[in-house]
Formats: sequence, structure tokens, C-alpha cells
Amino acid sequence: MGRTAIFGASGTIGSVLARRLAAQGQNLLLIGRNSEKLATISSEIGQPYLTLDFQSSQPLEDALREDASQRGAFSAIVNCIGSVLLKPAHSTTDEEFRRVVETNLFTSFAAVRTGGKLLRESGGSIILFASAAAEIGIQNHEAIAAAKAGVIGLARSAAATYAPSNIRINVISPGLIRTEMTRRIWENPAAALASTAMHALGRLGTPEHVASLAEWLLSPENDFVTGQVIGVDGGLGHLLARR
Repeated sequence: MGRTAIFGASGTIGSVLARRLAAQGQNLLLIGRNSEKLATISSEIGQPYLTLDFQSSQPLEDALREDASQRGAFSAIVNCIGSVLLKPAHSTTDEEFRRVVETNLFTSFAAVRTGGKLLRESGGSIILFASAAAEIGIQNHEAIAAAKAGVIGLARSAAATYAPSNIRINVISPGLIRTEMTRRIWENPAAALASTAMHALGRLGTPEHVASLAEWLLSPENDFVTGQVIGVDGGLGHLLARR
């Protein structure tokens, strides 16, 4: 089994996944923009890191190709990079919308583009992240829902394109997860209560819920799964919440 590149490894979900995979003895490359956080995680789990800005796909591809020549080939790419913007469309600026698309959709495209080149000879797995907001209408989620719906469309098309090369592409679609990025929501009593009420299970998710599914999708034992959008959302995306 080759190495796994984790985009956004300094974030909550990315770092939890990195720790879980490292504990299994897997070889990783931690990638992100926050050098300080990456260095801390790298030191903790004994895995190399790379500081990169994701404004262009080519530097990312070049960096992974160079790293693979030195440390070994990759068999998986996981894009944990994401953002949250809760605003109605009429209050969202062009710049805010572009930033949401770049952070969520462009980085996913970069993961697929890079994986489509680096994994074609030996096959492998690519995991992207969407959101339950892309599957059910939630007010004030226009920008993030649009970007994450794009991730789903990208993944399904790419899964068909790269299946002959034995590259599996799947999407994890979370509900509200208790991460640093969403802290301002779940630490606000009123917002947390409203968000919890939207989830049929009546509670919010943890980073471990998401990371454990990513770990499952990466396992060679599950190499017959591709083109899927799997919710880790307490029922938010498809079930009527309890009232």
C-alpha cells in the first residue's frame, strides 16, 4: 500500500485522520498552509509535511511528484480543506463567493487532477468532502451549498472517468461537526440548539465520526466502493428531524 496525502492536515478533521492512519503504521504526507500547526502534528506523529498554497494545481502536482520520487509513491489523496459561510445570497459579496468556491471546489478539483495523474499506474483512492447542505435546502447556505454540490458532481464524473485506472473517488457529506471551523456555531447556545434540532439523531457529530469513515474508504478491503456520496450527518441530509 502506498502513501496517503492529506490536504488540510492542520485542520481538525485532517489532523484526526492523520493521527488515526499514523497509528496504523501508514505513511503520510501532511499538506496545508499553516506551517506552525503542520510542524506540530508532524513532530507528534512522525510524518513529513509540506506547506503549500492551493491557488494553482500545478505547484501541488509538482510538489507531490517530487515528494513521491524521494519517499515513495502515493496510493491515496484526501482533501479535508473546507470553509463555512452562512449568509443569504443577497448579502454575499462576489469576493466571498469566489473564496468559498476556491476553498471548497477548486481544492477538490486539484485533488482529482493531481490524483488522476499520479495514481493512474497503480490505482488508488481519492476522498473529497461535501456537505449535507448540498443535498437539502438550508437557509443562508447558498454559497457553500453551491460549492459542495459542485464537489459531488465533480466526484461522480471523475469516478466514472478514472474507474478504468482503478482509481476510486468517493465523497463524505457531513452534517454539523464539532471542529475549530464551526466552533462559533456550536459554542453559541442558541445556534447549537437550532443546529442540533435539525439532525434527526438530536446531536452533533465529532471529527472522529468523519475520520473513521475516511479510514474505512481508504482501506483496500473496501476497494469495490466508488462514486458514492456517504453522509455522516445524523440524518440531516435525508431525514425529517424530530420536533
